[in-house]
Amino acid sequence: MNFAAKMKKMWRSQPLLSVGLALVLLILVQTVVMTIEFTLSFAPEFVFDVKLKNFDSFGAWGQKLITNWRNILLNNSYVGMIALAMTFVIISGGIDLSVGSMLVAVGAMVMVLINTKEAGILTSLGITGIPAVVIGVALGLLLGYLLGNLNGIIISKGRVPPFIVTLGTMMMFRSVTQYFMQTRKGAALPTAFKNISKLQIGGNMVLPIIYWLLLAVILYVVARHTVFGRHVYAVGSNERTAKLSGINVDRVKRRVYALTGVIVAFAAMVQVARIGSMDYASAGSGYEMDAIASVIIGGTAMSGGSGSVFGTLLGTLTLAVMNNLLTLMGVDPFLREAFKGAIVVAAVLLQRKEKQA
Repeated sequence: MNFAAKMKKMWRSQPLLSVGLALVLLILVQTVVMTIEFTLSFAPEFVFDVKLKNFDSFGAWGQKLITNWRNILLNNSYVGMIALAMTFVIISGGIDLSVGSMLVAVGAMVMVLINTKEAGILTSLGITGIPAVVIGVALGLLLGYLLGNLNGIIISKGRVPPFIVTLGTMMMFRSVTQYFMQTRKGAALPTAFKNISKLQIGGNMVLPIIYWLLLAVILYVVARHTVFGRHVYAVGSNERTAKLSGINVDRVKRRVYALTGVIVAFAAMVQVARIGSMDYASAGSGYEMDAIASVIIGGTAMSGGSGSVFGTLLGTLTLAVMNNLLTLMGVDPFLREAFKGAIVVAAVLLQRKEKQA
């Protein structure tokens, strides 16, 4: 077997290698694009010019790279956290389209609770400062758990396909949130809450990135080294066999969606703490598609039963770098989604070929 055939076989049979190589290639291209300036024109005559960008020093070039990477990781940390949770959902054989709307619902409730203006519920009760933040965060996580558990109960007890259930709750969560928030104006959030994201380490705002990476480590341990994690894989691989093995399939599904709700709630609060506000009409819009795309690109099978948290982390980074690269190259925003869709389709086709092999 020649080298090309070996690489082709490894590409199909080892998803982590596939996405890892793709990520490295994109990083190299991105670095080159950040280092050079190029002009391309076809009218009235063909013009192609390439030259190095003018950096004052090597240190300035390095600082630009670091700043670019920090922005990439910060801007994708929320979707990254949600994608980690979506990994469990898809491995179990399900799907969750409601995560973006769930993020809006939790963010809105927390803002109403801890608003330091008179409209704030806790403020009106005389609860301010750190106690208000602790209560607000706890209730936000609780709401995420309840909304995720609602999805799980309907799916497991109602025997309704996850796509239909979460499509319905996606519309319900956002529309109900918009209804109750339409008369409320912007909130003033306490500094203690903003510090959840904005507290700087070494002069840089990196806490959302740290949360994302810590969550990846925790969920990796849960997936690979706990009974719950093994049950999730078993249910996604063959639900009937899992039942015959004594696994409570309904309980596993409820827990998977409840876990997703808690992680989405946490991501919502990290985002609100960083931005300080939330647009209830557009916040979280498309997060479900980005999360699903990250999971698929990371090698998790849409049919369930296989996949990894680490693969999803690489998948999220691959999408993030690709989006940043397209921005640096001046590609129209409307075309960026086309590139993302093409990558998802290619990833699914590779999965099919792997199964057929």
